[in-house]
Amino acid sequence: MLLATRLLCKPVMATSLNSASVKPSGSGSMEALKPKLKGVVFDMDGTLTVPVIDFALMKRKVLGDDHHYFKSGSTSRIDILHEIEQWSPERQQKAYSIITDMEREAHERLQIMPGALELCEWLDSRQIRRGLITRNIKASVDLFHSRFGMKEFSPALSREFRPYKPNPAPLLHICTTWAVSPSEVMMVGDSVNDDIACGKGAGAITCLLDESGKYTSTDASSNVQPDFKVEGIDSTWFHRSECAYIIPMVVVGDSILDGLS
Repeated sequence: MLLATRLLCKPVMATSLNSASVKPSGSGSMEALKPKLKGVVFDMDGTLTVPVIDFALMKRKVLGDDHHYFKSGSTSRIDILHEIEQWSPERQQKAYSIITDMEREAHERLQIMPGALELCEWLDSRQIRRGLITRNIKASVDLFHSRFGMKEFSPALSREFRPYKPNPAPLLHICTTWAVSPSEVMMVGDSVNDDIACGKGAGAITCLLDESGKYTSTDASSNVQPDFKVEGIDSTWFHRSECAYIIPMVVVGDSILDGLS
């Protein structure tokens, strides 16, 4: 089977996340149709799984109430892993112990995000690869794979892979492993500062999962604006006109099977 792509419409840029400008497909030859989306890389916590870790509490336990971030009221901007990297080895060990304990406690409450299993099966049926990048520990990734009975994400990079998000290195590593261009890969996650920044830094397509619908284009600098925004994670968001332009179609002989069907 040959994977090909038809340009159905333009992507939704950050300035118009809730609208799309439709562009009809051209009438060029099959040779002009090029593969577009070859893989999707997901964040785990809050994207593939329901958020169960109290990150605000984690930050307070690790940093302490007297940390200047808490005094300034800008705790949402703290990159706790980056903060820890600046500390002495002894202090780092204590901090990682707190984080790991909280992550392991959350294992008992681990739940898959509604629609995630169906989306993964949908991607598999279209031969679109799946990867995973998380700042969580490898044990959490292993539990995720074993508990929900889905085909494993590969590669699945946990916190043990350095440097971690928002550095683009893990996403570029996956692209190299797949032997594809970052422009043919979509990064999906619920964090602008981690997931979208990682995707943009690598040169990938980016999609923000915004279940609360609170995100606006003023929430991030211009270089980390997501290409797409969705409020739920399932295969239906790939059917939206603004996203359809990246979905491969399967060409069998002289017949074209729409990848959205």
